[in-house]
Amino acid sequence: MIAEIFYFACCTGFVLLLAVVRSCTKPKNYPPGPKWWPFVGNTYELKKLTSAKNGQYLALEELRKKYDSDVIGLKLGREYVVAVFGNDLLNETFYRDEFQGRPNNFFMRLRTMGKRIGITMTDGDSWKVHRTFAVRHLKLLGLGQRRMDELICNEYGRMVEKLVGGCVTPTPYLQSAVMNVLWELTAGERFEDPDLLLLMSKRGAAFDMAGGLLNQIPWARYVAPVATGYSLVTEINRQLYAMISNNISEHKKTLTDTPRDFMDAYLHRMNQEVNNNKSDTMFTEEQLIAVCLDLFIAGSTTTSSTLDFAILAMARWPDVQAKVRLTLDEIQPPGTYITAEQILKNRYVEAVLLETKRLNHVTPVIGPRRVLKNTNLKGFSIPKNTTILMSLYSVHLDQSTWGDPEVFRPERFIDKDGKLISAENMHFFGGGKRRCPGETLAQRFVTLMFANLLHDFVIEIDQFPDGLNSGILLSTKPYKIKMTKRKRI
Repeated sequence: MIAEIFYFACCTGFVLLLAVVRSCTKPKNYPPGPKWWPFVGNTYELKKLTSAKNGQYLALEELRKKYDSDVIGLKLGREYVVAVFGNDLLNETFYRDEFQGRPNNFFMRLRTMGKRIGITMTDGDSWKVHRTFAVRHLKLLGLGQRRMDELICNEYGRMVEKLVGGCVTPTPYLQSAVMNVLWELTAGERFEDPDLLLLMSKRGAAFDMAGGLLNQIPWARYVAPVATGYSLVTEINRQLYAMISNNISEHKKTLTDTPRDFMDAYLHRMNQEVNNNKSDTMFTEEQLIAVCLDLFIAGSTTTSSTLDFAILAMARWPDVQAKVRLTLDEIQPPGTYITAEQILKNRYVEAVLLETKRLNHVTPVIGPRRVLKNTNLKGFSIPKNTTILMSLYSVHLDQSTWGDPEVFRPERFIDKDGKLISAENMHFFGGGKRRCPGETLAQRFVTLMFANLLHDFVIEIDQFPDGLNSGILLSTKPYKIKMTKRKRI
């Protein structure tokens, strides 16, 4: 009996030892990086460094410097993760076919109720079909055309009524404006529910809290559902899904031959698939909910945060603000709305927005991408299913490219002939097949809102916020500004 127990203990110990050794052993020719601890890899080390540097993008930059490499290899939990730096390598990963996947892990599925659906975090045939459908029909429904400009103009008018008088925090009004434009295109109506902004704010905070831990240790949701953020994320998702589902039900009751919005267009396609007896259709109500959520959430936070950074930049650099205003006055007198066609003539406004996004980009690390097959990058071996993170920060703050990357200088984007220098290599909206489908809307919304705010108001601030909110996305900490309306000439 004792011998059997001893034999069992030895076998168990040997198996555990093998598991420990295996969990710490890097694949052959894997990119340089810190050593791996048993089972957890670099999870806690990266978390500690992220906290110390106040941002994962800064933690990754620190590892880049430490190991003197533009490709850094990590292991987070059971997941191989490779961080990529510099414009050349970002271009390579954006466009090579084997880097076009998305990770298929618990946290990525959590955003869509535990299923791999929608556009943002999927790949393969379903992703291709739904991305193509979304881009085509949003364009037909007004993306980049006059209808979208009218929606933005209407939201601008509603927003400025709330900004006049005293010191205000513009962030919720910016969020509300972009969400209403997105939802008009998606579902044909504005949001009137005051609880929606709070719900969206909670969702962002919940995903920031849950992301790191649940991505690497998904079983932690059973042990501590509240502390990990799992309970909050699932409840918020439930409410959002119920809201979109109710809207779809109303659309079904009033469906016409001519689509009024994206939901109508999708429901028409669903009906066509049914009429054609297509049993293996990818167009389902469940997919419609997920796609609507992707269109709505992916664009709203990043777009409003970009405007937040632009407004703060104008308060911080009043000389730039004055120059923007002067160039706008040459187009239209104060108190009159500047249209998209008119703003295209103003290169300086675009240069200011480019510089704002360069210095404070909402997504300093783009990704994640999933490697679809064993491959190589800059001489290193990258195993299949490795997660790839791409550092935009390394491009936007590159000393050799910009000379003075920490300085806010919009003129760097204007050449000696007064023409705008191409920002294609800035990758603000990603690149390749996974380039953001909402780029046109985001660009137009930010440009029109920013130009008209600067044209109609003088922006002042008493106290700047201390630092940034650094989670999955970068955002400003709460701040208040004084908006003084200019007299109409």
